[in-house]
Amino acid sequence: MIVDHRTYTLRPGTIKDYVELYRKKGLPVQSRHLGQPLGWYVSMDIGPLNQIVHLWAYEDLADRARRRAALQADPAWQAFIAEAAKMIVQMENKILHPAPFMER
Repeated sequence: MIVDHRTYTLRPGTIKDYVELYRKKGLPVQSRHLGQPLGWYVSMDIGPLNQIVHLWAYEDLADRARRRAALQADPAWQAFIAEAAKMIVQMENKILHPAPFMER
């Protein structure tokens, strides 16, 4: 298993709108292709602000590539991205591999 750790930095003052847009339009289509996230978090008042962090599990990089390609090809996802992109300042993702004692 690998974990895709994604951090989005949003324009100040847009977190509430982004979260609502994602809840209504992003999560339903993303979940169809990627399954449920391992976690989906909003920064508050400690550390970097205006950030959304979400974690997604995949079998391996090939599984990630296949599922993300299907997501990108979905017109509903593209419609969501067109709206959401206006609120995003920066995107970062990391691929995390489990420590040997965490292998499933």
